[in-house]
Amino acid sequence: MTLIKIDRQTWVDGIEKAKSAYRVFGPVKENNDHEFKLLAKGEMPDFNCQNTRMSPKAIIYPQSQIMFTYSLDESKDDCRIMKEVENATSPQVAVGVRPCDALAFPIVRRNFDSPEYQDTYWIKAYEATTFVGLACNAACSTCFCTSAGTGPFGETGLDILLVQDGDTLYAKTLTPKGEALAASAGWSSPAASDVSARLETLKTAAEASVTAAVSTDKLKDKVLLDLYEAPFWEEEAFSCINCGTCTYVCPTCWCFDVQDETHGKSGIRMRNWDSCMFPLFTHHASGHNPRHNNYERLRQRFMHKLKYYVDKYDSGIQCVGCGRCIRLCPVNIDIRRICDKMNSFDAKSCACDVASS
Repeated sequence: MTLIKIDRQTWVDGIEKAKSAYRVFGPVKENNDHEFKLLAKGEMPDFNCQNTRMSPKAIIYPQSQIMFTYSLDESKDDCRIMKEVENATSPQVAVGVRPCDALAFPIVRRNFDSPEYQDTYWIKAYEATTFVGLACNAACSTCFCTSAGTGPFGETGLDILLVQDGDTLYAKTLTPKGEALAASAGWSSPAASDVSARLETLKTAAEASVTAAVSTDKLKDKVLLDLYEAPFWEEEAFSCINCGTCTYVCPTCWCFDVQDETHGKSGIRMRNWDSCMFPLFTHHASGHNPRHNNYERLRQRFMHKLKYYVDKYDSGIQCVGCGRCIRLCPVNIDIRRICDKMNSFDAKSCACDVASS
């Protein structure tokens, strides 16, 4: 690990140097929001935002991704033969990733790079990427990252962690990939020996600014069917319009659909982000839908993140506390409230209440 000081001009020059060896992505302001985009020559990442509207997961896992091409031309020998589209594996950098979003990638990797199944599209893109994080000096009001396995200065999933202190940036290299990027960008000036204490002060203040929290300590011990049949699901889903916003902005949602599209005699097979909140997500060809009601779809989302994932991997919840789904839900459904209800749910007490009534 190396601690480097980067002044403004060195930072600008370094990003431009990195573009000659990497595809560089960073937050860019669009209208009233910030989004991660591929940076053009002369374009710099904009750090004047607490968080981007969409997480940077699309850098690794595009919203739409072509997997195969095929021909329907009967005169060709390869007619109706699927040809895999090779993923772009050139080195790339994601700059300005918040620690909560960085933690999402190891969480999602358990799904796409498991012993049972490996998704080569996701794995190749992930391994080609260097993640440069940006510490949060102050948390959003809806952030609860410190109770979701990370924090404003979290390092998990990152190759470099950047910390802003006024007009100065400090870079902490965490992995060999981070060291290689720093060398390529020409970031080499060692920070003064007393900087570590200053950064620790900033970290403490940032963690204190996280005022929201969730309780997750009892989720692992809950009986799955007790939570599944809990009485609060319909109440929580009353206002849900199944728009899917929560799943699209979530850095740890990974569901996708596969479909074919043809034009003339040429075709592609592609995958697109999907959402368990959509009625068609579980609609069978027979016409049956095992999650016909909106409360069943809402229950699936939260049971997956806060119970199924917990039971399968025993590595915390499938949530990083970024707060996007809270900020952007049009009907104010709050994962913190639901998590606390699940964590404190007592099936025996509930049964007694029903019996007494």
